[in-house]
Amino acid sequence: MPPALSVRSPLKVEAAPPNALKQRVLSVLVVLPLFLAALFYLPNRWWGVLMAALLLIGGDEWSRLARFSRLMHLLFLAVLAAACAILMMRPTHNGEQWIYWASLAFWCLVVPAWLRFKWRPNSAALAAAGILVLLPAWLALTRLQLPPLQLAVLLAVIWVADTAAFFVGKRYGRHKLALKISPGKTWEGVLGALVAVMLYAWAVAPILRGLDGAMMTIMGVFLAMTVLGIIGDLFESWLKRVAEVKDSGRLLPGHGGLLDRIDGITAALPFAALCYANGLS
Repeated sequence: MPPALSVRSPLKVEAAPPNALKQRVLSVLVVLPLFLAALFYLPNRWWGVLMAALLLIGGDEWSRLARFSRLMHLLFLAVLAAACAILMMRPTHNGEQWIYWASLAFWCLVVPAWLRFKWRPNSAALAAAGILVLLPAWLALTRLQLPPLQLAVLLAVIWVADTAAFFVGKRYGRHKLALKISPGKTWEGVLGALVAVMLYAWAVAPILRGLDGAMMTIMGVFLAMTVLGIIGDLFESWLKRVAEVKDSGRLLPGHGGLLDRIDGITAALPFAALCYANGLS
């Protein structure tokens, strides 16, 4: 059996050791202001470059989870870097929707089956999956930064959901969501996340009047993002169980690797970008 997983996301409700909790808080206090400063003040092209650098860090962690050979590892990162370079040279949203649609199909069709049947695919399949996880997320992070407040509000959907799921799951969690994948996640935590996101949608609706100005539209997009975020969290948990590791990396003290922090975002944000690309902005 793989070792027990430690706390990395609010959907994982095991109690963290005091030192780990302190590290988590300190990491947030250092990283979040820097991230927000870059989000609001970097020109979109430089923001895209920064996100590409983070993408390659995530790709490095993915290749280690997948246990790629040295050659496969280098090829995987090269494909990610080349794809980012090509997309950055194209006009915004010009012929990109198929990338978001591929991401949505992967998260809604492939990943549920992957988790249901506990697949352990070969390196080629894991490389293809890694591209579908990371590249659409990078593209969405880059395109949705125009304007910056738009992206901040959308990212906060996942942050609100995670935080609510942690506290509700910790206090009321009884019924396991996916015991054999991530024992700490509970249905009560999921319900807490959905309720919190509905309240958040009501609070930020004036900022997102671009979503046809309809509260139900905004709430529907946010709730769908929350569900996709949970699927993304479960998927990364399964990959780590197969790899028999607690964290995807050691980039962020108290949090683990980059993938541990963006697992929900990789699944949810391309869907949000698809909504905006189809005239909901």
